[in-house]
Amino acid sequence: MSATRIAAVTAWEALDSRGTPTVACEVQLVGGACGSAVVPSGASTGTHEAHELRDGGERYGGRGVLRAVASVREGLGPAAIGLDADDQPALDAMLCELDGTSDLSRLGANAVLAVSLAAALAAASAHGLPLWRLLVGEADPLLPLPMVNVLSGGLHAVGGVDVQDFLVVPVGATSFAEAIEWAWRVRRATAEVAAERGLPTALVADEGGLGPPLPSSIAALELLAAGIEHAGLVPGEEAAIAIDLAASRFLHD
Repeated sequence: MSATRIAAVTAWEALDSRGTPTVACEVQLVGGACGSAVVPSGASTGTHEAHELRDGGERYGGRGVLRAVASVREGLGPAAIGLDADDQPALDAMLCELDGTSDLSRLGANAVLAVSLAAALAAASAHGLPLWRLLVGEADPLLPLPMVNVLSGGLHAVGGVDVQDFLVVPVGATSFAEAIEWAWRVRRATAEVAAERGLPTALVADEGGLGPPLPSSIAALELLAAGIEHAGLVPGEEAAIAIDLAASRFLHD
């Protein structure tokens, strides 16, 4: 039997970086390698996103995931045993087929993703590779251009503007290190501009963005543009602006 075939799958309830319950999973392979994953969860969920399975009730304010953990232990895990972790497309297809819904709402996207991620990490471990190398194959690896959250609203900042995130994109940077440094400069400069305008800068949203009370999303865009200029960068040429609307939270139909 191949050393990368799945031998055991287990799952448990863990807390994510916000202190909210989420699904953790470990996949063990026949050859002894294993991989574990803790599924990330956002503060907001778009109407077209896959569906997390939550417990409801009073425990953890209804946000518990014991039902999703049971989906792994009693359904997804046993079905994955014997499959080859090296064949990620076949494994993922089986997991989705077992759920049987378009949004993974029956067994929970958090349960499906936990098994998929843990299996991928176990396969990488079996080959002695980092996950990125297993996924990219022989191609040259690329780091994505970072988009760094500077101002927050929506569900990320109570009492803020409707749009969820206003991010800086250091499009003119010539290296990843320079891009991160430019983004740091813009965040610091935006906080300085906000302070000069009498806005509080100690209000930090749950993803690290500044959360000052602003009258509109346009005002947030203007503040970020002023921060880019204050950082000594040219808006649009050296540093651009991106927004994460999370529109499902403020616009319906």
